[in-house]
Amino acid sequence: MSETPERPSPPRPPWWSITIAALWLAVPLALLITDLPVLRSAHPAHLVTLVVAVLVGAVLVARALRRSRSGVVRAAAHPVRRTLGRILVALATVVVLGALFWLRPFAASDDAVAAMAGGDGVRVTDSATRIEIAPTSGEPRTGLVFQPGARVDPRAYVRMLSGVSRAGTLVVIVKQPYQIGFLAIGAPGGIIAAHPEVKAWSVGGHSLGGVAASSYAADHPTQVHGILFWASYPLGSLADRTDLHVASVSGTKDGLATPADIAASKPNLPPTSVFTPVEGAVHAFFGDYGEQPGDGTPTVTRADAQRQIVDASVALMGSLQP
Repeated sequence: MSETPERPSPPRPPWWSITIAALWLAVPLALLITDLPVLRSAHPAHLVTLVVAVLVGAVLVARALRRSRSGVVRAAAHPVRRTLGRILVALATVVVLGALFWLRPFAASDDAVAAMAGGDGVRVTDSATRIEIAPTSGEPRTGLVFQPGARVDPRAYVRMLSGVSRAGTLVVIVKQPYQIGFLAIGAPGGIIAAHPEVKAWSVGGHSLGGVAASSYAADHPTQVHGILFWASYPLGSLADRTDLHVASVSGTKDGLATPADIAASKPNLPPTSVFTPVEGAVHAFFGDYGEQPGDGTPTVTRADAQRQIVDASVALMGSLQP
C-alpha cells in the first residue's frame, strides 16, 4: 500500500510586517483625527507630517496584506541579520511614532479660540505661519513678536495678548513648526521686515518660546529693543545689552520654570531688567490651554494672575515708545 505524500505546509502570514505596518497607520491616523482642530490652526508642518505618516502606513499595510494573500515567501534571511533588522525597524517605529505622540499639542480653551474673532479694540488676522493682533485705533509704533511654549496651540495666547495689543502694540504670534520654538528662531526677521511702520520691536515668548526669542535678540541687537519673558529665561548671557528693555514675568508656584530657575537667570540679563513674580501663579496660567503635566498647584485665580501678566507686559511695551 503506497504512502500518501505529505502536503507542504502553507506559508505563515507575515505577522511581523502586518503589525509594524498597522502601527504606522493607526497611530498617526488616531493623532490626526483627535488633534485635527488644533493642527488646522497651527503651522502646517505638523499636519503634513501626520498625513504623510498615514500614507506610509497605508502603503505598508497594503504590501503586507498582499504578501499574505499571495502566499509569496521571501528567501529566509540569516537569523542574525533578520533579528538585527527587526530590532532596527522596531527602534525606528518607536522613535518616530513616539515623537509624533509626544508632539501632541495642548489645545487652546474655548475662550481663547473665541478671541480669534477679534473685536473689543483689536483686529486679529490669521495665516499659515502667524497670528497678527493689531489695535483698531491708530497706527502702532511698537511691535511684539511672541513665540508660544512648547507644544502649545498658538491660539492659546490670543486672548491675553489682545490686552497688550489694545494698549497700542502690534502683536504677532509665531506659528512654530511642530509647536517647538527652536524650529522658528529666525521667524521674527520676516515679521519685522513686513512692518516698516513699527519703530521699536520686542521679542518674547512663553517657556521654550522665550528661550528661542532670546537667541534671536542676541543675534540681532540693532533690530530688537526689548524682550518679554513669560515663565522663561535667556538661552545665554545678555547682561551686556544695557540698551535692552527686559521684563521677566513668572509664577511663584510654577513647577516647570521654577522660581529658582528665574533667580538663576538674573545674572544673564541687564541690571535694569524688571522682574515681576506673580504670587500663586503656575506655568499654565501664561496661556489658555488648561493644565500642564509637571506644573505646580496655583493659589491664585487664573483671571487674577493673567491680569498681572498682561499689565507687566503692557508696561514693557510702553517703555519702548519711540
